[in-house]
Amino acid sequence: MQCSRLPQDALNQMIEGARVLEADSYGPKVYLLQDGNILKLFRRKRLFSSAIFRPYSKRFIDNTLELQKRGVPTLQVLQFYCLQGPGMTAVLYEPLPGETLRQVAAKDGFDWQQNLPALAELIRSLHKSGIYFRSLHLGNIVVTPDNRMGLIDVADMRFVRAPLPKHLIKRNLQHFARYIARENLNGSFPMQALEQAVMAS
Repeated sequence: MQCSRLPQDALNQMIEGARVLEADSYGPKVYLLQDGNILKLFRRKRLFSSAIFRPYSKRFIDNTLELQKRGVPTLQVLQFYCLQGPGMTAVLYEPLPGETLRQVAAKDGFDWQQNLPALAELIRSLHKSGIYFRSLHLGNIVVTPDNRMGLIDVADMRFVRAPLPKHLIKRNLQHFARYIARENLNGSFPMQALEQAVMAS
């Protein structure tokens, strides 16, 4: 997908009335537009970086296409933009319908004992397909209206041809466990049971 120039005036018009979903010290990063699509901004933070040759926005798009090829539900990229700011790009996409697993788990009556097998199966299928998603966590897994699990925020991902080796599976689970601890979910999330279920495959 080629990068189309988006002048500042056109960007301002696009984000008018939008809701900011995510921001950092540089400003808004993710906008929910009035038409329901999402605009995600990417800034190159260092002058000399591998992102000069392959911007994170391009990785985001490539990973989305690769996931679709491998049958994993994910978002639908609509447009790739080059912005006026130095090193700035943006991706316009249609979000994956549904709710994040974090949102689903926060509802009354949710029980991890019933829902853990589906999560373990998703993670096992990713690993068997050679997908290493470093940012795998409850906020990046979406439960779709037809009750499938898909992935969002997919820039930080690697694909290999064979199933992931054991050391990468363990490392992926360690990243997941750090997220659980950071979000203060250790008391409610059965991390040990998830590890056992994933490693048993």
